[in-house]
Amino acid sequence: MNRVTEQESNYNHIDQMSVLEVLQGINNEDKTVAFAVEKCLPQIEKLTSAVADRMKKGGRLFYIGAGTSGRLGVVDASECPPTYGVPFDWVVGIIAGGDTAIRRAVEFAEDDAEQAWKDLQEFEINEKDCLVGLAASGTTPYVIGGLNTARKHGILTGCIVCNTGGPIAAESDFPVEVVVGPEFVTGSTRMKSGTAQKMVLNMLSTTVMVQLGRVVGNKMVDMQLTNHKLVDRGTQMVADELNIGYDEAAELLTRYGSVRKAVEAGH
Repeated sequence: MNRVTEQESNYNHIDQMSVLEVLQGINNEDKTVAFAVEKCLPQIEKLTSAVADRMKKGGRLFYIGAGTSGRLGVVDASECPPTYGVPFDWVVGIIAGGDTAIRRAVEFAEDDAEQAWKDLQEFEINEKDCLVGLAASGTTPYVIGGLNTARKHGILTGCIVCNTGGPIAAESDFPVEVVVGPEFVTGSTRMKSGTAQKMVLNMLSTTVMVQLGRVVGNKMVDMQLTNHKLVDRGTQMVADELNIGYDEAAELLTRYGSVRKAVEAGH
């Protein structure tokens, strides 16, 4: 495989640059990420369509990863319930080393090829579900082991990686390989690679939720009303949809508890 993520930075003597020069260099590299993702749209479409089909039939979506990749999976999964009003276990993010590793690196957790399946079994993962492995390198043993065992159990597998031809892609029914090139700081895959993975995760989960009917028009009609900002946003959505005043919309929203139900009741 071609380990592009480990290649030498396009910049040298970074430690001798001014603050502005460092910022400009990072920004120049970041500009290339969206174009790298664009090239992978056919792969992303195949993965997203397959996941949506499984979830329409009652399946769940699991992410596994280590380090930055694992944290990004946890972020994406944790944001689905408040954004789309789905149960907390519809999209599940698992990071090597457990929740402790979200804040503090757990030594050698990513090197355990058996642990991912053990972690997944705690959620009773089954053949209805989907598993997406996240690893910039495409070689993380924790992710390889999880995908390999999942496939043996008939679970749909995919991945989001930043090198081509690696073992994680080989274990995936629907690989997404976003090659963003060398990092500004050599090997620091929390930068461009992490940005690319975040972008693809946004695309995957958002599109799946649209396919599951969790967006009406362009609105998050099932979002959880967990703070004043969201209550205000929801009230405005109801007011706009029903062409009524703010106070009347607020009363409907309070009575029915969600934008979707308030709008349905007001029609």
